[in-house]
Amino acid sequence: MYIRCAFFEGRVKPGCENAFATFVKDRLVPLWTKFPGADEVRVLRQKESDTAEPKYAMVLSIRYPSLAAIEEALKSDVRQRSREETAELVKMFEGRIFHTVFEVPHAT
Repeated sequence: MYIRCAFFEGRVKPGCENAFATFVKDRLVPLWTKFPGADEVRVLRQKESDTAEPKYAMVLSIRYPSLAAIEEALKSDVRQRSREETAELVKMFEGRIFHTVFEVPHAT
């Protein structure tokens, strides 16, 4: 199993917090849950940390059964639509966005 995460490192622009959260819930989550092969979609919001930096406005976590499933999702039309929507979201965000794929080892 693999988890692809999108890290929104930085902060939501002041005064945009509610609009940002609503945009994610209403416009992006419905798309992310339609990614081919996606088993689970989670949107995480940082509430506290044991270090001052980095700060994350949001982390998107999507679980897939295989690397092939991730590749299929990345080539999909729904991903392209989500990228177009995300372009609107980033107008409310200050920072950088990057992606990481984690492998979840099987328990022995």
